[in-house]
Amino acid sequence: MGKVEVEVQGLLSQRGETLATAESLTAGELAALVSGPTGASLVYLGGVITYATALKRQILGVSAKQVISAECALQMAEGVRTLTQADWGLSTTGVAGPDLQEEQPVGTVFVGVASATKTTVVALKLSFAAGQEQRAQIRKATCEAAIEALIERILAERP
Repeated sequence: MGKVEVEVQGLLSQRGETLATAESLTAGELAALVSGPTGASLVYLGGVITYATALKRQILGVSAKQVISAECALQMAEGVRTLTQADWGLSTTGVAGPDLQEEQPVGTVFVGVASATKTTVVALKLSFAAGQEQRAQIRKATCEAAIEALIERILAERP
């Protein structure tokens, strides 16, 4: 367990706020990370894994034409926040490889962070050596970047 997931839990706990996740390319790894620290159930409500485009649309209300896009990440974060009534929604979508998807190269990732006042998207261009470990490295880096983006937003919206 790393420091960032403990930090985000502490920040949310101090503020009495909750988090929900919506994942595509990370396929549950983000949920596992944020639910890892002891006491996570006090702030983490849960999440959805919407690997298939149809599920993004049905469950989260995504209308973006391309799912590998900032618009999709934004809609996923807002959708999971609305679905769960969490204070914060955190989403991941992108291409872990090994092939292009929607004409986007491997390592193209979008992270959405939604609160009641603002939704932001972080675009990432991750690069790791092609091979068996590439997908795992992209997913891990995406999870870390997502938690860091959430921490930045929480700190920026301090009451």
